[in-house]
Order: sequence, then C-alpha cells, then structure tokens
Amino acid sequence: MPDTGEEFFSLLDLTEYEAAALEELLLLGRTTAPDLAEATGIPKARIYDVLDSLSESGYVKVVPGRPKRYEPHEPSAIADRAVENRRHAYERFREDVEAVEESFVDAYAPVRDRGVDELSPTEDLFHVVDVGEPSERETRRLFREAEEAVYVLTKSFGYVESVEVAMREALDRGVDVDVLMLAPEHLSETNREQQAEIRAMLAEEFPGVTVRVSDRVLPWRGTFADPSLAYESGRGLLLVEQEEIPNHHRQAAVTENPSFVAGLWQYFDLLWRHESHPAE
Repeated sequence: MPDTGEEFFSLLDLTEYEAAALEELLLLGRTTAPDLAEATGIPKARIYDVLDSLSESGYVKVVPGRPKRYEPHEPSAIADRAVENRRHAYERFREDVEAVEESFVDAYAPVRDRGVDELSPTEDLFHVVDVGEPSERETRRLFREAEEAVYVLTKSFGYVESVEVAMREALDRGVDVDVLMLAPEHLSETNREQQAEIRAMLAEEFPGVTVRVSDRVLPWRGTFADPSLAYESGRGLLLVEQEEIPNHHRQAAVTENPSFVAGLWQYFDLLWRHESHPAE
C-alpha cells in the first residue's frame, strides 16, 4: 500500500480489521464477505461486524442479492465522509462538554479564586517552561509586549534567529534593547565563533541594539522587559547556568512578578555599568 494510503487510513480511526477490509475492497471493487475474509485473513466470525461498521461510517455500501456483496464508495467520497464524521463527532463532544460545563465551573472555580494570601510564595512568583521552542516562544512574547526596554543576558545569543522578527518589531516601536554577552575567553571555541558571527550580524542588521560583553562569568541568563524600581511592571524569563545538563533537559522560569524582575534588572545594571565593556 502506498505511504499516502497508510497516512489516510491512520486518520480514519479504524480498527486493524476495518482498515484491512477497506483497503482490500478499494483494490477489488466488489466482493462477498466470505471472499473478503479469505483475502484479508479476517476471521469469518468477525467479517460481517467489520463490514457493518464500515457501512455505518459511510465508507462501504451493501449491494443486495444472494449473497450480499460489498463495495467501497469512491475514494473522494470516502475522504469527504471522513471529514463529515469527524465534524459530527466534534459536535457531539461539544454538546457533551456544554452539558456538564456549568457544574464543572461551579465545582472548581472556588479553588481558582482563592486570594493571593492563600497561595504559596512561589505560586505567584513564576512558572516553568521547557528550554527550546517553549522558552523561545516566551522570549518572543517579551519582545512583542515590551513598551520601554528589553534586556538580554546571554552567552552568545545563539537563539537570535528565533526571536529576531519580534526584536525588530520592538525596535521599530522605539523599545530599547540591551544585550549583555559573556566574554569570549569564558566560551568554548564553538560558542566563541558563534558569538562573533552574531555580534557582527547585530552590528550590521540591528544597529539599534546595544551590545556589551561581561567581564565575569554569568550565573544565570535570560530576558526581561520593562523593569520598574517602583515594582509596578516587569516580565521576564531566566534559567540558571547548569553546564552539565543539556538544554533539552532544562527548564526556564517565567515571571511577571514586578519586584522579582526589578531585582534581575538591578543585577543586570551593575554588570552593565561596572563589569562589562563595549563589544568590539
């Protein structure tokens, strides 16, 4: 069977017997239940149930006679019916959910509506996401929602390609973007080369981005936006350096706690003003 056939049958939620029977019918055109059972190896005790199920789904039609024969609908009609079946299934699912939605909300809303004083200290501080696409998606959100400034603390900004569109949009809105990278002597050879390429790209394509290089090893890295010492705003994402753990096994902390973000900014600002130098 062609790969496209395998892919299509897998979308129909058929049993193994139903898929085998439908495939054979499409190849044969029309046949009896016993002959189909023999051709597919489906037990004769099961073949009629299998064909009845395919008929109810609208994939097979029954041709009256002695004996009855079965033939498939045209492939395009089967595809259309598959979509219609899924639509009906969704409508039934939606109706079932709506039937219990009110009682579900009434049962659990009180828990979600607890006051802040009842929450654990960390529950209101941050949540975690996997490092990779989830953390990059959160970083793009920080750039897109920033109103005043975005600060990036990074080794080499190796993920810049995944956020460059959002970063360009932020710059176009007048948002300041400061990037503090780790000094090359603290990087591996591969990361040094990567950082040099990215710094050159930023200088050429993003002249609005200010880049400096940290003179000391960074204990954490991340991105945060719009910090305020008045503790009224700020959002951020950070991860602690754990060189022995590969990125795909790590998680990043996402926070919208203004005072926490203000603390991150104060650390960044000290490094920026006193322990870094302009990128060459």
